[in-house]
Amino acid sequence: MVSEDLGEQEEQFLEKVLIIGCGDVGLRVARLARGRGAAVTVLVRSEENRRRLEEKGFTALSGDLDAPSSFPALQSREAVLYYFVPPPGKGAGDSRMEHLCASIRPGEAPAKIVYISTSGVYGDCGGADVTEEAPVNPQTDRARRRLAAEDHLRALGALRGVAVIVLRVPGIYGPGRLPLERIRAGQPVLAEAEAPWTNRIHADDLARVCIAAGEKGEAGDIFNVSDGRPGTMTEYFNAVADACGLPRPPQVSLAEARRVMSPLMLSYLGESRRVDNTRMREKLGVELLYPDLEAGIRASLEENVEPD
Repeated sequence: MVSEDLGEQEEQFLEKVLIIGCGDVGLRVARLARGRGAAVTVLVRSEENRRRLEEKGFTALSGDLDAPSSFPALQSREAVLYYFVPPPGKGAGDSRMEHLCASIRPGEAPAKIVYISTSGVYGDCGGADVTEEAPVNPQTDRARRRLAAEDHLRALGALRGVAVIVLRVPGIYGPGRLPLERIRAGQPVLAEAEAPWTNRIHADDLARVCIAAGEKGEAGDIFNVSDGRPGTMTEYFNAVADACGLPRPPQVSLAEARRVMSPLMLSYLGESRRVDNTRMREKLGVELLYPDLEAGIRASLEENVEPD
């Protein structure tokens, strides 16, 4: 379970927090922000989730970004706004982000917006180290939608004087996010020798990075987020299997993978990069709880899917 305290000696800067889209990571951020003394309001899509979050002690609103007329008036002035809603599943842009920006009334602009984007905006880098200065080159529709959302937020920031901070995040793992069903089903992974470089971050550490970005991030900041230990997806699946006492997945060649794997899985295997997290560590000062995969997997197995 993620602690609501990042350290007794750290100053608390967050006062008013608004979280748009409060799933697993959003709830972890909400708890951390509340633990640091912030007034936290969360907005979710369904009434069921709104009631669930109210029961946890949060001020909760409901509204559907696909139906702007259902969206409530946001008291976002001077807040740190965290946006965790994924883009739609199709299209070139992010209509949900556009609707969110349009909903912010004159005089109600937040002080900062922290947006979780994807490291996929860099595209395939041939296994090279990738810093925030690397050119963007999204090669999948989902990454293009994330980049469109980044651009839309920057336009809002320039128009309204809002500090926009972008977190480019790779694969997130944690409780309820481990590929146990795939492993138990014996679904294959790519042969280790052919597997591309991938990156990941534990959900608890991502939440801590979000809090630090809300406190220390400045207008225009981009942070690559990762545990700093790139590996392969095959290595990750094997580590999860070993930790659970399950047989390791069978390995197949890239040629065989193209025949038996889904287009979505293949799209992840078509890009290789090693994300450099130096700026995240140095400017945000986050000391990761799980800098190695083994400790992160072990903690994920010990925690329930929804921590209390």
